[in-house]
Amino acid sequence: MTESVYNVIELIGTSADSWEKATANAVAEAARTLRDLRVARVIEQDVIVEGGKVVLFRSKVRLSFKHEMADD
Repeated sequence: MTESVYNVIELIGTSADSWEKATANAVAEAARTLRDLRVARVIEQDVIVEGGKVVLFRSKVRLSFKHEMADD
């Protein structure tokens, strides 16, 4: 089995529609600049409330991606 190393970052995605879209927005943004994304785990969800109504869904997402090893 080949050994691997992974980096982990956290992002907060937002959406006016749902936590699912907020999560998808975080993953899509990470995918723009990171290669080889492996796992996305939602670790926290909350909402922004204004005037007694939910106006924004937020998902904190922990993402892992394969670390690119330097050539020996």
